[in-house]
Amino acid sequence: MANNPQGPEGNYDPAGSTQMFRAFVDDGGQQQRAAAPASSGSSGGPRIGVIVGVIVAIAVVAGVAWLALA
Repeated sequence: MANNPQGPEGNYDPAGSTQMFRAFVDDGGQQQRAAAPASSGSSGGPRIGVIVGVIVAIAVVAGVAWLALA
């Protein structure tokens, strides 16, 4: 059986999945933080996509409302 240490809360996870998930999340956060300065120079790529998505959603809702009331 694997020797899994107790977590910070003192809860023992016999399968070790909680500890493995926390290690994965912590490791992923460090990789994203290291890559963030390199990609911060972009000119708002994801922000433009969100704005376009919101405009399209409003247009769809307006179109449905217009058809329902016509």
